[in-house]
Amino acid sequence: MEFRHLGRSGLLVSEISYGNWITHGSQVEEEAALACVRAAREAGITTFDTADVYAGTRAEAVLGRALQGERREGLEIFTKVFWPTGPGPNDRGLSRKHIMESIDGSLRRLQTDYVDLYQAHRYDFSTPLEETMEAFADVVRSGKALYIGVSEWTAEQIRAGYELARELKIHLVSNQPQYSMLWRVIEAEVVPVSEELGIGQIVWSPMAQGVLTGKYLPGQPPPAGSRATDEKSGASFISRLLTDDVLGTVQRLRPLAEQAGLSMAQLAIAWVLQNPNVSSAIIGATRPEQVHDNVKAAGVRLDADLMKAIDEVMDPIAERDPARTVSPSQRP
Repeated sequence: MEFRHLGRSGLLVSEISYGNWITHGSQVEEEAALACVRAAREAGITTFDTADVYAGTRAEAVLGRALQGERREGLEIFTKVFWPTGPGPNDRGLSRKHIMESIDGSLRRLQTDYVDLYQAHRYDFSTPLEETMEAFADVVRSGKALYIGVSEWTAEQIRAGYELARELKIHLVSNQPQYSMLWRVIEAEVVPVSEELGIGQIVWSPMAQGVLTGKYLPGQPPPAGSRATDEKSGASFISRLLTDDVLGTVQRLRPLAEQAGLSMAQLAIAWVLQNPNVSSAIIGATRPEQVHDNVKAAGVRLDADLMKAIDEVMDPIAERDPARTVSPSQRP
C-alpha cells in the first residue's frame, strides 16, 4: 500500500480506502462484511469511509464492530452527515441541531471517541453556510473530529466553505466526489479550485459501480449476485449505465488492461489515482478476494500512451459536464 497526503494537510491516507456504502448492513451479511474489512487491513488499507445514512445507520455499526481490536491511532475513519437518518424534520440536513446530534450517533455506532474526517454529505440550501461551518468548528474543537470535508459540492460551494473554515481556524481538507473513466465532471472546475485551496479528492465509484470491471456484457443479463441484481440498493443506481453502448465501449478497454498487466478493475482504480489531486480511491467489496484484487492498483503508474488510448476509447461516452454535480433541492 502507498499513502498520500489528504490535500495539503498533514494527514496521510492509504491511496486505496475501503468504503461500505451499499455493502455492509445491506447487500452482504455481517460475517462477509467483517471478512472484507479484515482483508482490507491485511492489504495495508488504513482508511475507512462510511456515512450515517448507509443502510439506515447499520453500516456504521458494522464497521465499528469490524474495527474493534485495531490500534485506533493506526486508522483513519471517515463518516458523513446530511441525508435523513430518522422521521423528524430535523433528522436531516446540515443544521447545527442535526450535525451536533449526528456526530454523537456516529461515534457511538463506530465505537470510537473521534473520527479523523467528518464530511458534509451534500450541500444544504436550506441552512445558512455560516451555521453549518460554525457547527463543524465546534465538532472539531470538542475533539470529536480532526478534519472537515465535503462531498459532491460544486467548485463555488467548496470555495465558500473553505473561506469560512479558514476564518474559523479549522481545516477543510477534502471533497468526496464520484470520479471514474465514465464520470469526469470534477475535472473542469472542482479539481482546479481544489488544487488552488489545497483540498484533496477522496473519490467514490472509481469502477462505476462495477461497470468498468467488464463483468457486465452487452446484450446479456447481469451476473447473478452482482450489484445490478441487488434491488435493496445497487440495482437502481447502476441501471443507467447498463446500456449496450456503454458496456460495448467498456469491453474495448480489455486489451489495454491486458497490455498493462492489470485486471479491468485494477485499471479503473489506477486510472483515477493518476490524477494528482486524488488523495484516495474508495473501493467496496462483497468478498475478500475482491479487496485483494483491487489493492494491486496501489502504486501503479500508467504511461502517457496508455492514458491517451484510454481517453480515445472512453471519450464518446464519458460525462464531463460540471453542472452534473448537484445537491438536492437546488434553488435556481
